[in-house]
Amino acid sequence: MDQKILSLAAEKTADKLQEFLQTLREGDLTNLLQNQAVKGKVAGALLRAIFKGSPCSEEAGTLRRRKIYTCCIQLVESGDLQKEIASEIIGLLMLEAHHFPGPLLVELANEFISAVREGSLVNGKSLELLPIILTALATKKENLAYGKGVLSGEECKKQLINTLCSGRWDQQYVIQLTSMFKDVPLTAEEVEFVVEKALSMFSKMNLQEIPPLVYQLLVLSSKGSRKSVLEGIIAFFSALDKQHNEEQSGDELLDVVTVPSGELRHVEGTIILHIVFAIKLDYELGRELVKHLKVGQQGDSNNNLSPFSIALLLSVTRIQRFQDQVLDLLKTSVVKSFKDLQLLQGSKFLQNLVPHRSYVSTMILEVVKNSVHSWDHVTQGLVELGFILMDSYGPKKVLDGKTIETSPSLSRMPNQHACKLGANILLETFKIHEMIRQEILEQVLNRVVTRASSPISHFLDLLSNIVMYAPLVLQSCSSKVTEAFDYLSFLPLQTVQRLLKAVQPLLKVSMSMRDCLILVLRKAMFANQLDARKSAVAGFLLLLKNFKVLGSLSSSQCSQSLSVSQVHVDVHSHYNSVANETFCLEIMDSLRRCLSQQADVRLMLYEGFYDVLRRNSQLANSVMQTLLSQLKQFYEPKPDLLPPLKLEACILTQGDKISLQEPLDYLLCCIQHCLAWYKNTVIPLQQGEEEEEEEEAFYEDLDDILESITNRMIKSELEDFELDKSADFSQSTSIGIKNNICAFLVMGVCEVLIEYNFSISSFRSSNEFMRYAVNVALQKVQQLKETGHVSGPDGQNPEKIFQNLCDITRVLLWRYTSIPTSVEESGKKEKGKSISLLCLEGLQKIFSAVQQFYQPKIQQFLRALDVTDKEGEEREDADVSVTQRTAFQIRQFQRSLLNLLSSQEEDFNSKEALLLVTVLTSLSKLLEPSSPQFVQMLSWTSKICKENSREDALFCKSLMNLLFSLHVSYKSPVILLRDLSQDIHGHLGDIDQDVEVEKTNHFAIVNLRTAAPTVCLLVLSQAEKVLEEVDWLITKLKGQVSQETLSEEASSQATLPNQPVEKAIIMQLGTLLTFFHELVQTALPSGSCVDTLLKDLCKMYTTLTALVRYYLQVCQSSGGIPKNMEKLVKLSGSHLTPLCYSFISYVQNKSKSLNYTGEKKEKPAAVATAMARVLRETKPIPNLIFAIEQYEKFLIHLSKKSKVNLMQHMKLSTSRDFKIKGNILDMVLREDGEDENEEGTASEHGGQNKEPAKKKRKK
Repeated sequence: MDQKILSLAAEKTADKLQEFLQTLREGDLTNLLQNQAVKGKVAGALLRAIFKGSPCSEEAGTLRRRKIYTCCIQLVESGDLQKEIASEIIGLLMLEAHHFPGPLLVELANEFISAVREGSLVNGKSLELLPIILTALATKKENLAYGKGVLSGEECKKQLINTLCSGRWDQQYVIQLTSMFKDVPLTAEEVEFVVEKALSMFSKMNLQEIPPLVYQLLVLSSKGSRKSVLEGIIAFFSALDKQHNEEQSGDELLDVVTVPSGELRHVEGTIILHIVFAIKLDYELGRELVKHLKVGQQGDSNNNLSPFSIALLLSVTRIQRFQDQVLDLLKTSVVKSFKDLQLLQGSKFLQNLVPHRSYVSTMILEVVKNSVHSWDHVTQGLVELGFILMDSYGPKKVLDGKTIETSPSLSRMPNQHACKLGANILLETFKIHEMIRQEILEQVLNRVVTRASSPISHFLDLLSNIVMYAPLVLQSCSSKVTEAFDYLSFLPLQTVQRLLKAVQPLLKVSMSMRDCLILVLRKAMFANQLDARKSAVAGFLLLLKNFKVLGSLSSSQCSQSLSVSQVHVDVHSHYNSVANETFCLEIMDSLRRCLSQQADVRLMLYEGFYDVLRRNSQLANSVMQTLLSQLKQFYEPKPDLLPPLKLEACILTQGDKISLQEPLDYLLCCIQHCLAWYKNTVIPLQQGEEEEEEEEAFYEDLDDILESITNRMIKSELEDFELDKSADFSQSTSIGIKNNICAFLVMGVCEVLIEYNFSISSFRSSNEFMRYAVNVALQKVQQLKETGHVSGPDGQNPEKIFQNLCDITRVLLWRYTSIPTSVEESGKKEKGKSISLLCLEGLQKIFSAVQQFYQPKIQQFLRALDVTDKEGEEREDADVSVTQRTAFQIRQFQRSLLNLLSSQEEDFNSKEALLLVTVLTSLSKLLEPSSPQFVQMLSWTSKICKENSREDALFCKSLMNLLFSLHVSYKSPVILLRDLSQDIHGHLGDIDQDVEVEKTNHFAIVNLRTAAPTVCLLVLSQAEKVLEEVDWLITKLKGQVSQETLSEEASSQATLPNQPVEKAIIMQLGTLLTFFHELVQTALPSGSCVDTLLKDLCKMYTTLTALVRYYLQVCQSSGGIPKNMEKLVKLSGSHLTPLCYSFISYVQNKSKSLNYTGEKKEKPAAVATAMARVLRETKPIPNLIFAIEQYEKFLIHLSKKSKVNLMQHMKLSTSRDFKIKGNILDMVLREDGEDENEEGTASEHGGQNKEPAKKKRKK
């Protein structure tokens, strides 16, 4: 039969073929086709012949085709056919599909849909035909019966796709079905159906099957729904990451059911690559990605960003078109996240409302950690982001030339946090990815070398951490470091010191690098620039410190502080130590030449020798001999001659120019420190051993010289140095300059001799010496606060500094508490501050410095202050918290302040009170806000403010600041602000002079002297912070609403969780409104109070407007506005807006009074100053009026939308046009003329001017 059909098909006309096919029974043809196809024979040719004999123009032919299609589809699905045969059959069916009439196409499509929904497909091969059927259907113009109605071909296709997407898809055909749609012309709505269906299948599929499905979705997204595709992918993997992290941090038993971490990261990496590839082909997809993630920044950036989306963004930076905007987006997100964190940390009110969540910084570091799973496409983006953060937010220069350098422990500001994050990203990336190491090192060194004029401490810290992590690994990059050495002589001294310190571990493992550095330093030693020579000295001193000579004392013996990396790297063999000795003696020879150079170079050498000795004790002989021979040049050996030092030789005269040649005081200081160290450390170890006399000679010589200098300096008078009272000290004459230098040298020498004699205990105690010692301690602490280190021995050693701080604090605390200032001052009157007051000043500086530089050691510091018996302390320490220890110290200072406050006003020591409050403020920061000790501190401070009235403005300001800082960490300060505003109103009176204000006296600290400007400005500043917090919350709510409007259900459900936040916002604004209600009626004196109040009122109305606009957004879905919002609007209309206009009139009338009174009696300069102040004060008025009008405008919109008349409580604003009315102008000018002739004429403004004048007197 098959032969017959084929032979008939070969004829030119198909008539006979048609006739023959019609004679066959129903099943014959399908059976024949089935047999032929299964046997692998010419099924394709047979199928072509059947189609030729079954034209769609005839009904019989159409039905035959229909049966053949069904038969072929079943054959292909059965899996009995060879691949080639199946492909050929499908190909033929595709070619012929468009000949079908519409109704049959609908039937065929429905067959497929049923097969998919029922899961009856076997291999899914036949699905290749479905897109062709749907495409053919879309081209049919005639109306087709579909269900109970009649639809066009296009509409039928839409219905079929909808039916297909709303049914069940078998997991194994999801990818095929999604892929199929790329060949169908789809409308935007149809693409959305398909995308939603495919995305909903993610959770039902194996992890390994998701990347190919994502790929198909990305291909499909070129037809539309790019946003949905990206949102769906990001949301799914963000949720998966979150679940994975929770399971890993939770119960270990859960790990059995969870996805292995490696597998998840590999799948995510593949998907990110797919998306990046798709963006390269379709830039619109990239724009949609950036737009989608930018939306999150308007509300809460953490909603949209996750480790997965951040990794995706970092990978997109490889596409140049998106690089800048993506990095900018990430940079902005990081800083916004840190600003949010700062706001949250500073407010208990916000902490209670906003749950703790992960921050962008944590997510980025998680991406770095995840990138170990072959995420090479992320590393370049990470490196760029790290450097951008460090470049943008590193320390900045300030006007006086100093840089704002902050230690990591104080990185509280958002910018410092961001810079630290950049460094962490680079360090962690460096550790994980070997390929990128060279680039990171190169970029860090480039910045160190090329940015000499700007602060680069953060890059040097990063370099130090990199070197410390892997000195041996970095040997391969040694060429980059040696290149940087070539620029040493051009870099600032501080940079050179820190750079060499950072790379020092490398010098121990790489001889070639060390040799290269020595060459560079030797050249620099003879450079023309002074800085280059100082750099050479610094470099050589560093080498001397770190290359130990055999026989040097161990680190425990000389309390040496070495970094961990040095301990790892420095393996001292006998050979190494012998080689080091030769090397060090060679350097000592080079350094001796510096003793003939400028004073600055010598000074560096003297400051460095002590550290060299301490680290490398075997060099003691060489160093001491050098110092002895240098001192002999300026020492008068004859014991009877006065003075004992040749100061003339220390001064260099070149023509008219006079300068210091030898810093003799520093030379003596160096000798004294080295000698003391030698006596305390080396000599005790040598006892019992036979020592060569030579070794001891220099020690005895130096001791004798210092003793002789001491005795002769005691006998010397100022005249011996030609420095009597008549001496010229002016800086304009050469003799004056010379005398100045001599005087400083004499003072310096005396200080050194005091220290030397104190160290050998030949001092009697005296008040003068005690005062001197406390003053020196204060200078050291001040130096630490400003620079992070101190001068003198161990000044660069943080451990030693900390130990000294503990000792000094203990002594100062004992002295201050045992001899109070009042007791000391009641005795003998001395010039300057009393010793107790100096001790308190020292304590204040130390508490501040410890929190700045030693935050992690606070517990240890407080333990050191505890002078009670130490037995069993180790056991008890674990139980005593920082809060408990701090509370103990706080109580001592509280007692002192109470004693001060109990004295009479005239005996009140305001300096001491101010210092005490500053100390209490510092210590209170260490209390845990949830502890009872914190609550006690708050109630104590509040009690002090309520019961003590002092007229000292500075004391009042610091005490109120303490109260506010404690209050915001415990709860919102709005009630406190309201009470204080009532007190201010009571003391200053009302803007309407006829109104007598009732005095409330909540806080005695508020009195006529302190109410304005001190307390007034403080409360306004706090109100501004509260408004900022409320504004932040409103922005957050708006962001949530804009994201939730995607589905109406979501938005209607989402309004419920926001209710506590909305309620809190309305409560805050309501209480602030009563606060402003008081202040706006207060007769405030002209100046900053009025100016700040007007600005804050403007902010208040802007915040109210923002809240109204939020309710405009949610009004429809939540069904109206809450009752308390209506009350807030009513309150603003009755208690604030009308009073604002009265206050504006009051301010303007005051400015007019200045015009009228000032012109006649005061000098033009005074009038100009007064007018400038008036202009400054009245400048915010138009802004405030505009803010009120904006608020009312949006209230009208909200009234219409909510069907609630919110404007019934609002009095319409005063009409304020700016038209010049000629008749009124003439009248005013005439009045002015009369005023000039008739002094004291009562004008219409006269009555208004009397009251403000009184109020100015009150101020």
